[in-house]
Amino acid sequence: MTLTINTNIASIVAERNLNSATNKLNKSLERLSTGYKINNAADNAAGYSIADMWTTQISSLDVAGDNASTGNDLLTTIEQTYGLLTGHLQRVRDLTEQAANGTYGSISLKSIQAEIYGRLQEIDRISANSEFNGIKLMSYVDENSTGIGMTSDGLNLQVGLYSNNDSVINLDISLFKSARISSLFSGGTTKVFTRDAKGDVTESEYSLDAALTAAGGGISALNTHDGLRAMAAACSALKYTPNADENAGEGTYNLLSDEDNTYGASAMIGFIDNAINEISKRVTKIGAAQNRIASAISALDVQSQNLTSSLSTLRDTDVADESSKYIQAQILQQASATLLSTANQTPSIALNLL
Repeated sequence: MTLTINTNIASIVAERNLNSATNKLNKSLERLSTGYKINNAADNAAGYSIADMWTTQISSLDVAGDNASTGNDLLTTIEQTYGLLTGHLQRVRDLTEQAANGTYGSISLKSIQAEIYGRLQEIDRISANSEFNGIKLMSYVDENSTGIGMTSDGLNLQVGLYSNNDSVINLDISLFKSARISSLFSGGTTKVFTRDAKGDVTESEYSLDAALTAAGGGISALNTHDGLRAMAAACSALKYTPNADENAGEGTYNLLSDEDNTYGASAMIGFIDNAINEISKRVTKIGAAQNRIASAISALDVQSQNLTSSLSTLRDTDVADESSKYIQAQILQQASATLLSTANQTPSIALNLL
């Protein structure tokens, strides 16, 4: 190689290698400091796009998991509220069975009626006020019901990534049926027994409407205070007669045994059992929905875990490998800088020839 002054090829080569080593060192520093081997599209265009998509999906899966958990909390609220209603109905049943015993006089029966009436009112109050985030949970009566915070199809939980049906769990409107007394005691029959003068027992069917009518009410009146008083009276072996003036307050009570075609408080036990069984059926449906939501939460966790693992493989820095590259680039940078300094001194040798 010729010895020149104006052009120093050795210096140019050393400078290029120094720049290359510095760029590699800076890249390694960036990857080690951020923890990502893909920090911009230039690092890996296809990988950058995939990483962005997976990051979005992982975030959406977290939200979907929260949605499912919130839906499960809603169902738990309904289930526990039904537990309260069942407790009241069981107490009403105990009092009704007590009233069916022939050892109580009218004063005692009136005391029983007062407690039963209070519990029936509380059932109506709880069911009317049961809500979750402003959504009424026990107010659906029929397809014409409005103002309960959901569509006629029920409630949709968004538990997936997309807008299709596979990403939604529908909580059927039947899960949100009214739990007022007028809905729990909507009809049906029970078996009653009569004994004739010879002592022979006859079994027959007795309707709820007949029982309530005999007690001064009827099914259609169960959504009124007088209707609830009549039902409480039927459970207490009493007949309720409302006041002609609706504003005059509570009416009067007589022994139901003094009325014709009545079967006393014992007939009401079967109707109360029907209501308790109705609640059990509803809670069973709620449990099935909760199991489905729990399955969805588990599936979301698995999907999120796998996507996170894939994203880590694609984007995260292998610290051990990058540390080796960093040390290598650091050594090359130092060597190139030293050699560049030496190469810059080469033209000065020409002075020795002058």
